[in-house]
Amino acid sequence: MGEDVHWTPPARPAWLQQFNAEAAGMDIQHLVPLDADELVATAQRVTGFTDFGGNEWREPFEVLLQSLNTEAELHPFGRLMTRSDILIWLQALLGIQAAFNEHPEIADEVIDRPVIIAGSPRSGTSILFELMAQDAQFGSPRHWEMMFPYPPPEAATYETDPRIERCQHLVTQYNRVTPTYATMHEMDARLPNECVIAQACSFVSEYIPFLFQIPSYINYLYGQGNWEYSYRTYKRLLQLLQWRNPRKHWLLKAPSHLNFLPVLFQVFPDAHVILTHRDPLKAQASVTNLAGTFFWMRSDKPLDVVAFEGLLNPRAMAANLDRIIDWLESDTIPKSQCHNSLYATLVEQPLNALAEVYAQLGFELTTETGDAMQDYLQAKPKAKFGRHEYSVGDSEDIARKRRYFARYQRYFNVPDEPI
Repeated sequence: MGEDVHWTPPARPAWLQQFNAEAAGMDIQHLVPLDADELVATAQRVTGFTDFGGNEWREPFEVLLQSLNTEAELHPFGRLMTRSDILIWLQALLGIQAAFNEHPEIADEVIDRPVIIAGSPRSGTSILFELMAQDAQFGSPRHWEMMFPYPPPEAATYETDPRIERCQHLVTQYNRVTPTYATMHEMDARLPNECVIAQACSFVSEYIPFLFQIPSYINYLYGQGNWEYSYRTYKRLLQLLQWRNPRKHWLLKAPSHLNFLPVLFQVFPDAHVILTHRDPLKAQASVTNLAGTFFWMRSDKPLDVVAFEGLLNPRAMAANLDRIIDWLESDTIPKSQCHNSLYATLVEQPLNALAEVYAQLGFELTTETGDAMQDYLQAKPKAKFGRHEYSVGDSEDIARKRRYFARYQRYFNVPDEPI
């Protein structure tokens, strides 16, 4: 599995072992088809809509299905989960276009100075996001409205919409399929979630290669993927979500924005981006565990680091982090709209860290908001859902990897963490 991977699959729940064993003699590929034309026809039949708003999604969609059918080695329940995901994405894309067709004025909605959190996975993006979401001046898309955006959510029914319960069952299913996932990331339909989940309906999203081992799709995604289309689709979704439930400023988050900052600023030119920073050795080890767990939910295939260099390999991760420095120093992205948050400070002195972030943004951190953030922290102690255990390798591994990340840590003043 490669010298940089330290991960062991967790045991499967007894119910899932039995389900997959019972399905072993069935023709699962035909019982649960992942065929492009059939999936499109099903999504159109279920929604009653036929207009996807263009064809940019079709090529990545077909590449994904080819990769799923030939590389992912989905187990029976994993195949069911996958078909459900794809139909949800297709229906979301149809619904977004339907809303714009029915109400062209949605296109006039202004996405005003969104604040977007980006950083290496496991570098504090989630807790920073959740704390800033306590500020009433920000609005963040919740998981349920990302998954089911049509009909457009409305302020009057925002907390009682029946789509919430459907989403809640689906997102908590992750914990039932792989119980160790609950120690890594809290899933709830009412919680804000990452932009990549919304971008999945464009079929150009870094969420997708975290769900499956699909190297052909990954090669396509980073070689030919139309990321401008992905971000434009996401902007349309945000316009739809704020149309009948206004937000003053959007607060958004996804680690993967780090890889596409020039495109992000092209689509959201007045955005403010908060870059979160953590000792890359700790962050990389943690994300390896997270990726392996995601893959294990749907497949018995062993984790193959060679096929996932950009996601799991420390040398590739270091190159991506160094690229951000190059973008900043060459004015490819606007320095004045990029701000920094250190994981170490956020963990040790969260309110002080938030005050620093707000000062960089030029936004007011009121006493009321600070109190709400403190209340949120007290209600969600560290390791509330269990401890996320992972390894960073032996002393030789550590010394070698430190050299990869030296430039990044110097530039952003990122301290080493105890190993």
